[in-house]
Amino acid sequence: MKNKRFQITEFLMVVSLGYWLRKIAILVCLLLLVSCQSKNQLPNNEAQVKVARVVSGQSLEVLGMAEQPNLISQVRLVGIDAPDLRQRPWGEAAKEQLENLIGGAEELVTLEFDLEAKDKIGRTLAYVWKNKVLLNEELVKQGNAMFVGRSPNHKYDQRLERAQEWARLMGQGIWNSEKPMRLTPSEFRRQNL
Repeated sequence: MKNKRFQITEFLMVVSLGYWLRKIAILVCLLLLVSCQSKNQLPNNEAQVKVARVVSGQSLEVLGMAEQPNLISQVRLVGIDAPDLRQRPWGEAAKEQLENLIGGAEELVTLEFDLEAKDKIGRTLAYVWKNKVLLNEELVKQGNAMFVGRSPNHKYDQRLERAQEWARLMGQGIWNSEKPMRLTPSEFRRQNL
């Protein structure tokens, strides 16, 4: 009988040890998973990308949006309408300011997405951040772009509208009373198709 009791106790110890080993193994796996996660993770509505080039005062080409890191994606800045490059001198001024704000090609920026992530022609719609500065807002504030609220993306409409009012009051860029822009960017594009 003692021998049988010893065998049962030994069996229970082995089963209990197996139970604890499984628990420890699961805990180790969880700790490994947590430690492998990026320390610099962005929220789901943001992506950090590398700028390939500035196309205009409202458009960029970026790397790192898709699964393939070397695939170039088109990005349109949300909430603004910058002058067309042919709309001189304002179009070129808007492009130059955006290039200066970004700091050149190969620079990292953060894209923040609103409710609608793509436009009709497949470009990514985003608010662009660099060093905690909203570049969409800076373009408007310096008078190099106009605020244009586009449904359903309205997250920073108030900031952009205030930036435009400031640019108007200060006579910045397109609002300069000595050399004002006569046609809005969209009117210019319609007339010059």
